Amino acid sequence: MRGSRPKRRVAALGSAGALVTATLIAGAVAAPTANANASGGHGQDREARGTAIAAARAAKAGIDWQDCPADWNLAKPIQCGYVTVPLDYAKPYGKQIKLAVDRIGNTGTKAERQGALIYNPGGPGGSGLRFPARVTNKNAVWANAAKAYDFVGFDPRGVGKSTPISCVDPQEFVKAPKMDPVPDSEADKLAQRKLAREYAEGCQERSGWMLPHMTTPNTARDLDVIRAALGEKKLNFLGVSYGTYLGAVYATLFPGHVRRMVVDSVVNPSREKIWYQANLDQDVAFEGRWKDWQDWVAKNDATYHLGDTRAEVQQQWLKLRATAKKSPLGGVVGPAELISFFQSAPYYDSAWAPTASVFSKYVAGDTQALVDAAAPDLSDTAGNAASENGNAVYTAVECADAKWPTSWQRWDRDNTRLHQDHPFMTWANAWMNLPCATWPAKQQTPVNVKTGKGLPGVLIVQSERDAATPYEGAVELHKRFKGSRLITEKDAGSHGVTSLVNPCINPRVDSYLLTGELDAADVTCAPHATPKP
Repeated sequence: MRGSRPKRRVAALGSAGALVTATLIAGAVAAPTANANASGGHGQDREARGTAIAAARAAKAGIDWQDCPADWNLAKPIQCGYVTVPLDYAKPYGKQIKLAVDRIGNTGTKAERQGALIYNPGGPGGSGLRFPARVTNKNAVWANAAKAYDFVGFDPRGVGKSTPISCVDPQEFVKAPKMDPVPDSEADKLAQRKLAREYAEGCQERSGWMLPHMTTPNTARDLDVIRAALGEKKLNFLGVSYGTYLGAVYATLFPGHVRRMVVDSVVNPSREKIWYQANLDQDVAFEGRWKDWQDWVAKNDATYHLGDTRAEVQQQWLKLRATAKKSPLGGVVGPAELISFFQSAPYYDSAWAPTASVFSKYVAGDTQALVDAAAPDLSDTAGNAASENGNAVYTAVECADAKWPTSWQRWDRDNTRLHQDHPFMTWANAWMNLPCATWPAKQQTPVNVKTGKGLPGVLIVQSERDAATPYEGAVELHKRFKGSRLITEKDAGSHGVTSLVNPCINPRVDSYLLTGELDAADVTCAPHATPKP
């Protein structure tokens, strides 16, 4: 499962039975010095030196800013360009790849400008190129920060316009219906295992040369080269969802290069959690947030007519699922496609009403609304390519970042046990990640995220009932980063908090970005407004 902001693409199911939502789990230069021993070893030293060489080169070259290509759909005055980075930081003079970046200048005066604010929306596999559009779209939440900062987005390595990778033909990837993720038999499990193995083989076949280098530490090194190319001595960074892990790894490798860092909806950075356990933890949190949504639907029964208790709404869901399993709606929407569509509600409060509305129409006899919402659009080749690419990067990064269990018995035992009480997401998530069990490229040991010399106070923002990145992740990062502050949005569970309107949170984010000041102690905020039916 992946996590990211902004709005998800409608999730599609991959050939590995893989769930894609554009969100997980899905941002004049001193010569950089990296904290070489962040996760120990001489490899790190070589990569630290390689990053310093690449950053110095990028600082000299700068970025050749131009109007963005028409098909990027980024209107003037947003400008686009490329930054060149080594494929392998241990070999800084070896093969190079290009990363797409974009920017919009600060809206305030020259005197108000505080440099560039670089953004990553999550994934792994999310594109950050829409970030400057927060200025052109006059997003009120970000208006104060935009006065002081150039808003800079980028596509991480392997994503979108940055040397994209692929694992399967995109039209094949979105074809529906997929197998029901919940297995009825050992034969079903065997079929899903075969799909996962074939998916991993497809990644090797289509993108094998990139796979060993598709890691979070390498993306963090890329971030440092982008910082240098922008002419920034230090990094200002906003990371959401997986972007928080990217930020945490960057801050560990380059603590002295951080100026301001906001992390929102936090991936648990513990080595024990990256990434197998993190995904199991997600399944539990998703079940909790799914119930929150059902409670809200039941409370608004006058609007949706899906039942006035959670149990009744769940019954309607199980009935829908059983119907679609027996005979896919419109020939294309089975249980897998339903989970893909409905999971946006546990992700984002903004999806509560639209999801309930489509469900309500279905129960009232309008099947087409649900088919339109949940079925893939085979004519949207660009969207399908983006979905396939996002899933490929998600898989490549999570599989390469850490060593995954290779024993099917362990996967089977853990997911069977978890499914009993957390059936909404468990098996769908398992199949999405199973390619990592037979991953063809080298798997690393995760960076030991910790405070290094020169790291300033980091601002951590988290909702209490987040499904994609459970609350414990924010607590864990807070413990590891000395001097950090945690803002908790109580009784809330939307993924990606900083873009929501909350008068307790927005001014604190502004204040930190504009002055560097943090509250004297951690803060608990009331929730943002509950969605209206």
